[in-house]
Amino acid sequence: MFHHLLPHAWSSSAERLAIAAAVTLAFAALARAVRGVNPSGAVAGGVACFLLFTGAGPAAFVTLASLFAMTWLSTRLGYRRKLARGLAERREGRSAWQVLANLSVAAAATVVFSSTGHRIWLVATVAAMAEAATDTVASEIGQYSSADARFLTTWKKVPAGTDGGITLAGSLAGLAAGIAITAVASAGGLLIASEFWIPIAAGLAGMLLDSLLGATLQRRGSIDNQTVNLISTLAAAALAYTISAL
Repeated sequence: MFHHLLPHAWSSSAERLAIAAAVTLAFAALARAVRGVNPSGAVAGGVACFLLFTGAGPAAFVTLASLFAMTWLSTRLGYRRKLARGLAERREGRSAWQVLANLSVAAAATVVFSSTGHRIWLVATVAAMAEAATDTVASEIGQYSSADARFLTTWKKVPAGTDGGITLAGSLAGLAAGIAITAVASAGGLLIASEFWIPIAAGLAGMLLDSLLGATLQRRGSIDNQTVNLISTLAAAALAYTISAL
C-alpha cells in the first residue's frame, strides 16, 4: 500500500531526525490536548514516538498513532458507566509509567532493529504494540459491555474490572484491535505476508498472560498493573521473536 514508508528506505540523516522530532512534538501535544496522557505521560510518549519513528520509519509512527487512537476511543467509550463503577481512567490521562509500560518494549525493539538491520526485531516491535492494543481494548470494552467477567483461574463470575477477569466481548474486541494494529504495520511494510499472524497470536497470548498475572501476583499485591503490562508486552515481543527465529 504505502511502500514508500518501508523501514529500509528510511535512511538515517539530519533531515530524518528533524522530521521525527517535529512529528513527535505534534503527536505529544495532541495526545495531551485530548487528555490521553498527563504531562509526564506526554513526555514519555514523545520519547517512545521518537525512538519508534527514527528506528523504523514513518510506518512505525502510523502504527503507534493507530494504537493511541484505538486505545483512546475504547477508554472514552461508556466513560460515565465506568466512572460509576469506579473503573474509569483518570481524566487527566495516562502517566509516564503507564505509557512506558505499554510502549517501552516496542521502542527498544526498534532501536535494536535500527542498529542491526535484522527485521525479526520489527516483528517483535509490532507484537508488543499488538499486545498493548489487545489488552487495553479488551479491558475497556469488557468493562463497558458487561457488569460481570469470568475469573481466569477459576472461571467464576466476578465484577467486570476485577484483576484477572475476562469477558467474551472484551476478548473479541481485543483480538480485533490486535488484528487492526498488525494490518496497519503490514500495510506500511513492517511485516511481510507470512509474518502477519505472528503479532496477532503473540498479542493474544500476552493479553492472557496479563490476565493470569492479574489473577495471581497482582491480586496478592506483589506487582502493580503497570508492571503486569510491561511483562506482558515483553512476553509478546519475545514470543514473536522466538516464532520468527524458528
